[in-house]
Amino acid sequence: MPTTEPTIEAVLAGRPVTREDVLAWETKRMNEAAVKIGLPVPTGELARRRAAFADAKLDLGPDEIRRRLARDIRRADWVARTSTRLSRGRRVTSTCDLFVTGAGTAADFLAWFGDVGRDDYAHSMIAANPDHFLIDTAPDGRQEVVETTGGSPLATRFLVDYADTAEIVTHRDPAFPLEASGVARTGTGLAIGGVRHEFRDHADGFHAHLCVEFPRFTLPTMVTRHRMHLACEFSNWIALAFAR
Repeated sequence: MPTTEPTIEAVLAGRPVTREDVLAWETKRMNEAAVKIGLPVPTGELARRRAAFADAKLDLGPDEIRRRLARDIRRADWVARTSTRLSRGRRVTSTCDLFVTGAGTAADFLAWFGDVGRDDYAHSMIAANPDHFLIDTAPDGRQEVVETTGGSPLATRFLVDYADTAEIVTHRDPAFPLEASGVARTGTGLAIGGVRHEFRDHADGFHAHLCVEFPRFTLPTMVTRHRMHLACEFSNWIALAFAR
């Protein structure tokens, strides 16, 4: 684990959120996620709990993760398909801004984030958020994700194609020269949302504007609660990327 971390200030819908608030959310979600996946609730200080929980999920393997969450995944897939059909292409967004100092550049972070060949890639992807159950590279190069999004009671499975932005509704902001964006689809190929994560450098670090698109008919509470999900995962990824 890093001995020092960059300073990360989170702003959710214009409201500053402390790092302590994000860590408290992570602790609570870890307890709930452990119950959902049928694993013991990890103990000890948070950094050790985070690593141990990620190890336990990875030890289960992708097939067992999918098996344990199969009922959730089926129900969530039906909800996603229904809300997408009713939304008729309209989307709502969940956004979070992170202001990072004492770190490298946005390009440094994105190079780390996209390096699927890193020895710690699988562990870092899972450890960043308790609600991450599976993040893997599918045979066609897309990213397979099984997670609990926002305030949903269900774990969902989707595939993100970072080479495909055609069906993303959110326009690029020219003030942010770098991005990690892609369409999220069901296993049958239906576009159910996407991500438009944008980045720009500042004097001693960078600004990440994180945006997830949901179907317009998604419950507002799910959209609102997903902001903290974003703050948690990207804060932890940034801390890992610049560990020293």
